[in-house]
Amino acid sequence: MIEILATNITSPLGRTTEENYLAVKAGSSALKRYEGWRGVPEVFTASMFSDEQMTEISIAGYSRFESLAIRSVEECLAHCEIDVKSARTVLILSTTKANVDGLDIDGSGEYLAPGATAKKIAAYFAMQSDPVVVCNACISGVTAQTLADRLLSSGKYDNAIVCGADVLSPFVLAGFLSFKSLSPEECRPFDIERLGLNLGEAAATIIFTRPQRNGEVNEARWQLLKSRLNNDAYHVSAPSPIGEGSAEAITRVLEGVNIDDIGVVCVHGTATMFNDQMESKAVEHTGLSDIPLSALKGYYGHTLGAAGVLETILTARALDDGIILPVRGFSEIGVGGKVNISNEEQRCDKEHFLKIISGFGGCNGALLYGKGYNEAGEQGAVEFTEKHCVKITSDSVEVDGSRVATETSGGALLKELYKGYIGDYAKFYKMDTMSRLALVATELLVRGETAEERAAEHDVVFFNRSSSIVADINHLATIRDRASFYPSPSVFLYTLPNIAMGEVAIRYQYRGETSLYILEQRDVRRMEEIIASTIKSSYAPTLISGWLDCRSEDDFEAEIKILTKK
Repeated sequence: MIEILATNITSPLGRTTEENYLAVKAGSSALKRYEGWRGVPEVFTASMFSDEQMTEISIAGYSRFESLAIRSVEECLAHCEIDVKSARTVLILSTTKANVDGLDIDGSGEYLAPGATAKKIAAYFAMQSDPVVVCNACISGVTAQTLADRLLSSGKYDNAIVCGADVLSPFVLAGFLSFKSLSPEECRPFDIERLGLNLGEAAATIIFTRPQRNGEVNEARWQLLKSRLNNDAYHVSAPSPIGEGSAEAITRVLEGVNIDDIGVVCVHGTATMFNDQMESKAVEHTGLSDIPLSALKGYYGHTLGAAGVLETILTARALDDGIILPVRGFSEIGVGGKVNISNEEQRCDKEHFLKIISGFGGCNGALLYGKGYNEAGEQGAVEFTEKHCVKITSDSVEVDGSRVATETSGGALLKELYKGYIGDYAKFYKMDTMSRLALVATELLVRGETAEERAAEHDVVFFNRSSSIVADINHLATIRDRASFYPSPSVFLYTLPNIAMGEVAIRYQYRGETSLYILEQRDVRRMEEIIASTIKSSYAPTLISGWLDCRSEDDFEAEIKILTKK
């Protein structure tokens, strides 16, 4: 359990949490209609910073994305007293595509991999500890808060700075356009006439601390009481229609909780046909039909890696003010599940709220926040057994220390392994290189398990450095020529690197946590910290984890292991 010390939202609606809250409370929206923006050939509605706003935010020597994240963290730090330079303060950056705009359409931009970007941001504040990037599609912000709780509860850190940020670019817009999921009008969450989502750019920061250990409780501070991450193992780009993945996450965080204490459920509410329907079913199935829902996309659009952080902050601020913010754009119910939605402000005096979210790759997350609880103490050390290990490079394969004979190298090696050990999963040929690597490495790994062990629940947590650079370059090729702008949804999907974990979950029907963390370089100590904290808090008895990195279609490496709780 951890406490919120300070927050910030930097968006087109304002530079502080209070400015943003008052704007939303007044019904203001940052959504605007764009046509011909940076060569994107279709009309869309989005929330973006104006040139004047970005001039104020920009910092010399830093990219648009880096400047935005720095400004948000900077303003947040001004509202609390922590030693940002201490090795016991960690930066967790939540983002989907970070500096991907640096790849640019013509290749002229300066691109930094996400881990290096986070290191550059941390260096601005002279931070000693190495940062972590959470890249878990739409649920990145919720995953980042969960990681903050795990790391602080382990006792190794005193404070965590969680910053969620993303900026828009032709790269990102083209991808969502390829899915036909963008609305040309302002989005309408849960409404019968909803046409799709709007995208937005923002940064949002929460500074967490461990509560006082002297028994005193700061009644004014929000505390992250419980969290849950899981996969529905259904589809990498569509949620399960009945929402069992989201429902399972909700059920876990509400164990032992009186539902009547929940003031509001802050949902993802993207205004897409499938997401809103799924969430309504998950809410109904978990007995929350009468609890008011809050959906904030009508004010900001979908802010990607910032969404889970921004929406947590606004929900908490609204409850501090005794209200539930109205769902902007909603008029008439258009989902099958029984839910309580209003386009008018509601009064609320409760001090618990639930934040739920879902994303590509089948991932789901839920957070329970409340006030007035005593510190539960640090988590003790967890013991686990390392059972099997697989190492794959571009020209070698090793299983449990024994070399596997192969005849090829590079991308052909992955095909050779697929044909030799799987062979009946044709979807393999549609995958990007990293997902192929994840699939064959996992198959070699679990072949050493018994049938009973394979059937047990597994979490899948991977680390890498290069994010999804191979898929990113392939996606850029589909939009580089403005005369033949043809983004492919099947190509864009794999620019979300957590899709590799989703593919593993679907293939083996793993419904535990699936997460990807990006580091500047392979850092065994940091990886072990995250792995240990994941195992400690997990409901699954088994974790598949390790390094999974692809630098090109013929240059990759994996070292993954099966870890089992003792």
